[in-house]
This record gives sequence, structure tokens and C-alpha cells, in this order.
Amino acid sequence: MTQQWGMTIPFYDRSLARSQKLIAELPELGYTDAWSAEVNGVDGFTPLALAAQWAPGIRLGSAIVPVSTRGPGLLAMSAATLADLAPERFVLGIGASSPAIVERWNAGTFDKPYARTRDTLRFLKKALAGEKVSEAYETFEIKGFRLERAPKAPPKIVLAALRPGMLRLAAAEADGAITNWLSPEDVRRVRAEIGPGTELIARLFVCVSEDTAQVREMARRMLAGYLTVPVYAAFHDWLGRGETLRPMHEAWAAGDRQAALKAIPDEVVDDLIVHGDAATCRARIQQYVDNGLDTPVLAPIPGGEVSIDQAVRDLAPRA
Repeated sequence: MTQQWGMTIPFYDRSLARSQKLIAELPELGYTDAWSAEVNGVDGFTPLALAAQWAPGIRLGSAIVPVSTRGPGLLAMSAATLADLAPERFVLGIGASSPAIVERWNAGTFDKPYARTRDTLRFLKKALAGEKVSEAYETFEIKGFRLERAPKAPPKIVLAALRPGMLRLAAAEADGAITNWLSPEDVRRVRAEIGPGTELIARLFVCVSEDTAQVREMARRMLAGYLTVPVYAAFHDWLGRGETLRPMHEAWAAGDRQAALKAIPDEVVDDLIVHGDAATCRARIQQYVDNGLDTPVLAPIPGGEVSIDQAVRDLAPRA
């Protein structure tokens, strides 16, 4: 097993308030990390603030907080707060996100996503080090910002990265890269872009179930929702799945959602979703690690005969 073994919090089948008991079990089970997400459910910081108290000692990370839904200064304040609650245990994961999240849901502007992410990273490194920042970046300008109380130990910052440009930025200027929706074999290609010395983190969706047909049906809905997003479509083009996924994209563009789901081949589902009994899932996760993934962040999804509670326990390093 890798030294890092993460879990996504809160859990898909319950609220954050109802997640306390299981989050508190994570360190005893051998999980080293707890990572939040931020889409349209919980925000990216509150679960980590609570987990800092519920699961002392565990590393906490955001995967990811968008750089265009908050101002740079607010992002720095939130990161500084978590760094104070969990000194040297908090990792700030940031990324460009998507047009739907930034523009449609948050009334922001999804413009120059690479440059905005780069500029935010550079600002945060200075701000979290306690510097006063007055600088005109390509995508925004900061005038005289300084944290009232900078963290004694600035948190590491990792970038959501799906293709060579952002992966190389993560390797050159950040402390790691976060990726998503990839197979164990895809890890080799991603690792080749960032080199051996950069931490690579990935959220892996796991369904502990031996009902393959049911898992594939559920997984196709998830995959269609993600892989039709332009950034993920481009990612899988780069990974070599462009032609395989073309029928899905054509059906989706035509408004035929059912045809789009049916067009996703079984092999793509099996590549991108970890499923089977717990031992099979653990072996599959280990393949990711063997191919260059430093930190698998498991995201157990409901739908099988095994409860989320049991899945979290069965997938643990100490299981």
C-alpha cells in the first residue's frame, strides 16, 4: 500500500452532520487523508474544519476549490483559517473548475482558466507567506492585501490538472497535481508530464458491488455527466478515448440522453470506475499506485449491496 490513502468527505449517502461518526473512524482504519469537494453540495472548507476536530492527525485537503467563485483575498483567508486549525496538515487544492459551476451557478466569469489558476496560485503563495501583495496579474489586480494573521506554516497548494499545460504548471510552481476520472494505465501518461518528484493525487470512484450490470448502469449516468463537460472531453481526447467516446458526445449534443448513456462502452466504465468485491477494488486501487499515483482519494458511491459504512471499512489500508 502507498503511504497515503485518502477518503472523500462527507459521504455520498448522508449529510455532513451525519458524517461525524464515520469521519472519526478514518484514522483508526488507517486512512491518512480526508479530502473535500465543491460542486453543488457542501462547500470545500467546512467539512475540513470539522474533520480537523473529529479526526485529529489526519491530513486534510480540498479537491478542489474553484479559483473563480471567490475573490483571491477570501480564498487566502479561508486557507489561512484551515492552516491554523490543522497546522501542517492542510493542503489547499485549487482549480479552474468549469463554465457551469463558475458562470451558470455562481454568476462568475470563466475566462482564461489556465491564467486565472496560475495567477491565483502565485498570489496565494505570497499571501499565505504573510507578504503584503500589491500586484497586477494577467487576470486580476491586487492592491495592498495582507492577511491579518498569516499561518505559521503556509499550507501546501496543489492544482487540479487534466492536460499537459496545467500538469506542468503544477510540477513547476505548486506542490502537487490533482486529477480525476482516469484509469490505472492513464496514470502513467499523467505521471510522465509532472515527473517523479511531484505528488499526484486522484479521486477514485469506487462501488463495492458484484452486480456488474447494476454498477455499469449507475456509472454510465455519472460518466455522461462528467465526460461531456468540455474540460473532461479534452482530457479524454488527450488520453486517447476521443473516437471511442464520439458516439456519446454526438448523442448528447443532439439531446438524446438515453442514446448517450448507451453509447458508453463497458470497457470505458470498467476503466474509470473501480468496482467488484472489496478485495477486487483494493487490488484495482493498488494498480493506480503501482503506476505512479501517490495519493488515491476514494469516493465510495452507493448503489451496491454493501453500505457506504462497510465499504469505507472494507477498503481501508488496515482492512
